[in-house]
Amino acid sequence: MKGRRAPAAAPPTGDIEGALGAMNAEELRTLVRDLLLELDERAHSRVVNTLISRAARGGSGWAPAALSNDDVSEVLDFAKAAERVGHADPTEVDEYLRRGSGAFLGKDYVAAFRIFGALLRPIGEGEIDLGQHEMVDEVLGVDTGECAAQYVVAAYMTSAPEKRAEAVRAAIDAAHGVGYITEPLRDMERVAVEPLPELDAFLPRWRALLEKETGGERRSEWDSEQDRWLREVVRRLEGAEGLAKVARSTKRADDLRAWCESLVEARDWKSAMPAFDEAAELVADKEYARGEFLDGAALAARELGRADLPARLKRAWRASPSMLRLRRWLGSASGRANLRKRAAEALEACPKQAHRQRAFLHVLLGDFEPAAKLLAAAPGLGWSDSEHPGHLLFPLFQKILGGKSVSLSASDARLTGRGMDIDEIELLTADRDEPRLAAPEIEQIIEQAGVGVVSEGKAREAVIESMRKAAERRVEGVTGKQRRRHYGHAASLVAICAAVDPSPATVEWVARLRDEHRRYPALRAELDRHLRSP
Repeated sequence: MKGRRAPAAAPPTGDIEGALGAMNAEELRTLVRDLLLELDERAHSRVVNTLISRAARGGSGWAPAALSNDDVSEVLDFAKAAERVGHADPTEVDEYLRRGSGAFLGKDYVAAFRIFGALLRPIGEGEIDLGQHEMVDEVLGVDTGECAAQYVVAAYMTSAPEKRAEAVRAAIDAAHGVGYITEPLRDMERVAVEPLPELDAFLPRWRALLEKETGGERRSEWDSEQDRWLREVVRRLEGAEGLAKVARSTKRADDLRAWCESLVEARDWKSAMPAFDEAAELVADKEYARGEFLDGAALAARELGRADLPARLKRAWRASPSMLRLRRWLGSASGRANLRKRAAEALEACPKQAHRQRAFLHVLLGDFEPAAKLLAAAPGLGWSDSEHPGHLLFPLFQKILGGKSVSLSASDARLTGRGMDIDEIELLTADRDEPRLAAPEIEQIIEQAGVGVVSEGKAREAVIESMRKAAERRVEGVTGKQRRRHYGHAASLVAICAAVDPSPATVEWVARLRDEHRRYPALRAELDRHLRSP
């Protein structure tokens, strides 16, 4: 069997920029034409669509060739026939949707509206099958989301001013199956090739229509499309003050969040801090949102340089305890004594079911035996649960037993997405340029607390025994439920136990585990691999 060819490494970015800069316009045109011949059908279609769109919007005055009435009629006839038989060739659909986009880019909004209207709705509703497994994007080269937005703009352009709100709403519904319009005003302006006429007159009508659809005062905790669209137009018309009125009337988390976020985006921290505080008091439908709003108030306090930041971090953790909020509060302590004082206070207030946080606090205070009890009692399955103490305590105990130094960073590849709160995972993917609260890593807080090595005594015995029990439960859990892809993790826990305590008792324990699971060759192979690793 031939080995799979590895992809060639991409040349340095500087070389690419240099090569492009070295060619004149005609050479670049020739290159693009040649490269188009190298693309498969779907990629070719997408590149061509992007090329035409960029050229039409470039300010040169160029536009795709105008469509004749016969060209439009051909598309309409095709759509009727496809709807009648229930299917169509995606290559033909690509071509006809491209005609619609071409008409749109050439400002022939009537033709674009007719073409998109004939194709998008029946395709989105499944009346015309294109052979896709799930999404039409699998088989089409055109960007259907772009087509949907162009269709909405075409509806705007071709309707009478007093009927525009209804026309836009109907177009959004018709195209919903192929393109999701998240913010109608932004999406329309994004694809439009010219300013939307009479927009100032449209906005109040659009708002009135959406307020009618939402029934005025909204009671459901679930955020709907109309709720989001209404906030968009309210912000456009009245700014943050308008969003504040909506939020205060509904007390819904999403409305309150939109109000506060508008102030953060404007970097108006003086207004943002009391807004977040008020939102935390008002929020009625989602308890976890209160902690989020208190986080926002703490961020504003930090940006304003206020001295009450630690108190605000503490308040946020007390309102909605999570490991990330605990790290923020503890990590803001000025010294070891202050840190240990906060840890003791937090342990008193920490929910009993928050095992990971409680385990962390016990370790910070040097109470290793209570932490060991939490690990020993933890289930063998469910390690991905945010409050399972396993992913935290195993590397921590490995460290305090004098074993190999282990990274406890939340961004460490071994921990990413496992045993973490949602807010910890979101922090890993957040925009680093956005303002954020400092959250010291676990290992930094452990070091500041002065947690030392446990070399002897009852605490060491308790820690080692808890690690064995947790590893054994993990092995029993993954084998009992045939979770083969987790065998490697279970074996790694056994190997850590063997490494931190190479005593005869541990050697005997490992041998017993291997013998009890001799009918699981995949597990035994993982044990062999991990036990051999240095």
